[in-house]
Amino acid sequence: MNKAESAALETQFTEHGWNCTDDPERADLVLINTCSVRITAENRAWGRIAYHAARKRSRKFFLVVTGCMAERLKESMRKKQPAIDYVLGNFQKQAFGLVLDAAARGERLPSIEESPVFSFAASHLEQGAFRSYVPIMHGCNNFCSYCIVPYVRGREVSRDPEAVYAELDALAERGVREVTFLGQNVNSYRWSDPNRSGSGDLDFPGLLRGAADRVRQTGIRRLRFMTSHPKDLSDETIDVIASDPLFARHVHLCVQHGSDRILKAMNRRYTKAYYLEIIAKLRERIPELSLSTDILIGFPGETEEDVEATLDLMREVRFAYAFMYHFNPREGTPAVTLPGVIPDAVKKERLARVIALQKEITRETMRSLVGTEAEVLVEDRSRRKEGELLARTDRDMMVVLPGETSRIGEFVQVRLESLRGVTFRAQEVF
Repeated sequence: MNKAESAALETQFTEHGWNCTDDPERADLVLINTCSVRITAENRAWGRIAYHAARKRSRKFFLVVTGCMAERLKESMRKKQPAIDYVLGNFQKQAFGLVLDAAARGERLPSIEESPVFSFAASHLEQGAFRSYVPIMHGCNNFCSYCIVPYVRGREVSRDPEAVYAELDALAERGVREVTFLGQNVNSYRWSDPNRSGSGDLDFPGLLRGAADRVRQTGIRRLRFMTSHPKDLSDETIDVIASDPLFARHVHLCVQHGSDRILKAMNRRYTKAYYLEIIAKLRERIPELSLSTDILIGFPGETEEDVEATLDLMREVRFAYAFMYHFNPREGTPAVTLPGVIPDAVKKERLARVIALQKEITRETMRSLVGTEAEVLVEDRSRRKEGELLARTDRDMMVVLPGETSRIGEFVQVRLESLRGVTFRAQEVF
């Protein structure tokens, strides 16, 4: 989501007559798009802000901070770092063009109004890119007890399907081959047409069907989506994926934990058994499916028994990969006040065990695919070796194969011949 929104902001630069520079010393305006989901992301942002603030002592330019960290901290950011010229929360991004125009005149706007509704912008596309992101909704209504997202991104707002389809048309015209739909919880997508009461409602499976029909005669050959909340992944959505080869054989389904007690404390609103039931449905309908997830370790009150329940779930599901992290409190969320805080050393030790198990499962999963064939989208040239290309399977696994750069953007049938780390080495099948 951050990549997609950064790209949309970059489009604003272009539309208002600005050019990008790789040299910070030449920049007349620096924009930092921030994330608040974990403290490490905020720490990196503060480091970047401090670097550019120091540069302002010797050169005049505008420093703008936006995104979730800006929404969470608002003007307290400028009090902490006065070198910041603008702090634009998520609901002030629609005014970024005004900021750019004022900066071009060497002026600073006295204030920026907020919009009660998030404004979607078309995704920017880098020259030569063949994959793109398309936001379909914004915000979250789930209020997981550890998560800052609903507080900094607001309630769920779905995007007009016609705007989504129009963006698919534009991306297809520009040579895009793969699109990923984005949302904090894509399964909750729902659009109600004000001109067609009741009959005009469109849910997530309906959007997927409409998107597939729209791109079927274009160069777009693969559709993905993320992120899915287990409590909202419907049987109908599973059926849509299973019945149409346009949809990648990969689903990212965030489990967060394997203990029912911890899931309840997290306000996830499902149990381990319910999650496993969804996995069984997915694998029954789509046997070739690969799965990935998020796992949060060290939540307040977590015991060794809870950790073992999570490890057992991992062994049973066998995720292809996982994003794993330990709990760090986000100010303003209910989890901050929960008793049973886990010491950092214990959190890190438990997380290390989770990571070690997932690495083992990932290696075994990928080894089982050596010798099989797969269709891959060639994304780029390999930066490690001349004459090699980087590609991705529809199961979201990386592949290196020999070939000319002219093949970038093509779908290629390959045989997965060996494994190096978490990347397959392959040969094209003619």
